Amino acid sequence: MHEATSEPLSPQDREEIVTDLGDLEVFQTLLEQRGVRGLVVDCAECEALHYFAWELLRQNLRQLLDVGHVRAHEPAFDPNPTDYVAWEYATGFVDGVLAAAESEEETDDDGSGAIDLR
Repeated sequence: MHEATSEPLSPQDREEIVTDLGDLEVFQTLLEQRGVRGLVVDCAECEALHYFAWELLRQNLRQLLDVGHVRAHEPAFDPNPTDYVAWEYATGFVDGVLAAAESEEETDDDGSGAIDLR
């Protein structure tokens, strides 16, 4: 996750945010069906955990991309921490799904290459 600054975003920062938006889409696709409601972010500014539903996090990243900063955020109302995962966990989960899919493709007898993401 990227923190907002008062300086304009560099081309590299913009590229990283676009990548984050793509990653977020994959995270939601794979994790939402398992009951994960979003991501938890450790805020360096206020030293608290912030729980973001998928769409709110997507909106924040788009706003950061469009205007260079995000609006002030209110903490989620009484979130259940077990419904949220860290960005690093989501990344590791996706890596595991992809590795399993590659392994499954290598041993797929019928040649269909079908991937079961359940």
